[in-house]
This record gives sequence, structure tokens and C-alpha cells, in this order.
Amino acid sequence: MGSTLTLIMEEINRFFNEKNTIESDAKIDYSQRNDYLEAVKAFSRMSYQSLYIIDYFEKAFEYVSDNPLFLCGMTAEEVKNLGYEFYFKNVKPVDLELLVKINKAGFEFYEKLAIDERKKYSISYDFCLINERRNEVLINHKLTPFFLTEDGKIWKAICMVSLSNAQSSGNVVISKEKSNDLWNYDIVADQWIIGEKKKLSEREYEILSLSASGLKITEIADKIFLAADTVKFHRKRLFEKIGVNNIAEALAYAKNNKLL
Repeated sequence: MGSTLTLIMEEINRFFNEKNTIESDAKIDYSQRNDYLEAVKAFSRMSYQSLYIIDYFEKAFEYVSDNPLFLCGMTAEEVKNLGYEFYFKNVKPVDLELLVKINKAGFEFYEKLAIDERKKYSISYDFCLINERRNEVLINHKLTPFFLTEDGKIWKAICMVSLSNAQSSGNVVISKEKSNDLWNYDIVADQWIIGEKKKLSEREYEILSLSASGLKITEIADKIFLAADTVKFHRKRLFEKIGVNNIAEALAYAKNNKLL
């Protein structure tokens, strides 16, 4: 039993990089957390997305919202108590390795940032959960820090979970608040590649937003007083601009690159 628990802890520790290890004597301003969980719980009640609070000091989940779509047949409290062990039970091995690699690359990127800039950055990535029916569900994680130690390590972060519009796992992107810069992670080369958000025309943005609301081409055409063929033309131009083949890929791109 003891050796099994040790192996589980060794696996879980792979998700926590030494660059963000918080020692027991770390200087932490605990006043940061006053009543913040009540605000998180209130937001989760209004959102179709699931929220996690990750505590990097405890290496655990502090809060998991009650959204059955992402809990794989468990209760929110059960997932909270499992912590990162939840992933070892419900993520296929190839995606587990992907998550470990993303964590390592993300912390290395983060360490190079000025401390007073660190809260402005968010990371987004996709991977598959295996649900209670043993079906694969591709989900998206968006994670950003909100409490830091005095030396700039992440103490707590909030993770927003939603269904992914992508076609496969990966799609790792770091973005910065109020910036057009984006950093895409090349998993094979193990490096971050800087780029810029694509700028959409007003019409492209309008069509993409309405598509995200679930409207079909004819419905969008009626909504914005255009012919269906004109809507198709604008969509085709949009696909070419952002390098995708269909509306599902366009919505995934827009979501990951914060175009909507």
C-alpha cells in the first residue's frame, strides 16, 4: 500500500515543476485570499464552464465547481479530494505525457517574465478526458494565476474548463492581457513561437460571433440582412485568413486566440 501511494505521489509531482516549488517557509501574503472563494462560487453558478482552483503550495485542488460534464461520473467533492490523481484515472497516457510537457514548458516560460507582469498571462490547451462511459471527450483548459508568493511563484491559479472545438489534443497558446502577442508552443521542437492575433474585419467578427451562438448560414444571413452566398464568401475569406478548413476549426482558433 505504501509503495503504491509513493508511486502515485511521484507521478503527481511530475505536474509540479521545481521552478514553481513553494517551500514551507515561503513568504505568502495570506490576506490575498479573504473571501475570494465566495466570488468564484458565485461565478461558477452562472457559467456553463467548469472552474477549478489549483493550490500549488498544497499541490491540490482547492475548489472544483459542480459541472457533471467534466467530472467523469464523480461528484465535485470527490474530484477535489482526488486532486491530480483524477487525471491519472481519467486521461489516456499519451495525453498525460502531453500535460506534463505543457506544465514544464509553461513554468519555464513564466519564470522569464517580470514578476509584476505574471498575472497578465494565460495559457490554453486541449486534451481528452475519458468519461464514465469510457468515451473520449476533448476539453479545453484555460489557466491563469491570481495569487503569487512574494518572490513571484504561482500560489493559486484558476482553471476554466470547457468543451473544445478543436480536432485533437495540444493547441497550446499563451496570451497576454491587452496585447496582440501570442505564443504558440511547438510540442515537437519544444519551443515557444511568438506571433500576433489575426485581426478580423467587422463583418468577419460578426459572422464568427453569430456562428458561435449556433446560427446556421441562412439564419446569419437573415440576421445581418445579407444573402446566404455573401455570408459564405465572408466565411471563406475568414477561413483563408486564419488557416482553417471549416467553422468548427475557426471557432476553436478564435477561442484559443481570444478573437471572440
